[in-house]
Amino acid sequence: MVSQIISCLSKPSSILCISGSRSLIPPKTYHRGGLSRFSPGYANRRLSTVIRKKWRSASIFNSGKESGVEEKLQGGSSDWPILERWEVPWEWQTASLTSLACVVSFVLTGLTEMAALPFLGVDVEKLSLDEKAEILFLDQGITTAVILAVIFTVAKTFDPLPEDILRYDLKQPFNLQKGWLVWGGIGLVAAVGGIALTGVALSLFSTETPEREVDSLMQLLPLIGSSNISTLSLVGITGILAPLLEETVFRGFFMVSLTKWVPTPIAIIISSAAFALAHLTPGEFPQLFILGSVLGLTYAQTRNLITPMLIHGLWNSGVILLLTFLQIQGYDIKELLQGS
Repeated sequence: MVSQIISCLSKPSSILCISGSRSLIPPKTYHRGGLSRFSPGYANRRLSTVIRKKWRSASIFNSGKESGVEEKLQGGSSDWPILERWEVPWEWQTASLTSLACVVSFVLTGLTEMAALPFLGVDVEKLSLDEKAEILFLDQGITTAVILAVIFTVAKTFDPLPEDILRYDLKQPFNLQKGWLVWGGIGLVAAVGGIALTGVALSLFSTETPEREVDSLMQLLPLIGSSNISTLSLVGITGILAPLLEETVFRGFFMVSLTKWVPTPIAIIISSAAFALAHLTPGEFPQLFILGSVLGLTYAQTRNLITPMLIHGLWNSGVILLLTFLQIQGYDIKELLQGS
């Protein structure tokens, strides 16, 4: 009820309603020597004061939402854009079923590809490393296309969407408040520093070095540094396709949907935990949670999915390129990863 009143007050139509009721406000009278007369302009001054107070109150609670999406995107709405919620048009049923559909699509796509390879006469065991890298790239491309199709098909039913939902915008990269390149650089530095500090903190409380889990990076080790084709395929997977998919799902849809019911900082925490759990590597949960938090914060700041995609892509591809360089220099990268 309170939010409805605030919303009504913040719309121009509510001002028109108040203005249209001037005749209902009796002008103040003064009594001097038994005579009664009207105070000139009192009703107008009183009405203006009421409107200004209500408008200021509505503006505080709405945090600048009604000033227009264009103003928000240009950095002129709120001193703390990270705290602003998105105007989510769908309800919890849509958010839940779409999230479930993404998971089911991911599983079914993988199973379909595994069944299709033998049918097409492809023997994975006999493939060269370059061919395996190319198939991995194709697999990631198909998975990304299918899941994005699910999300955008659902979102299409709510057209026209607010301009800051599922937004990919390369404009204004150097804007200090909303620039994707500026905040991408800030976020990358924050992610590297936060993950490094987390690793140091965990090592201080760890009594022994645990065996590294069999995650996606360990599975890619045979391909790292094996050839230019393998390297380009891995960079395409980790630096472009995976960030596009994961940022659209976890930040663009899931985190944004949560802001309909919880404050944006809480939505960032929940989506970061889901992001870390989705990688199925419990031992790396703290580092992945820190990375997810940085990605969520920079997305909330810029309202542009290009920002977390840039950070995510540079982080992933940077790891691949660093390991490739170490491999070429003769280091045993498997031993290095096991000890990390």
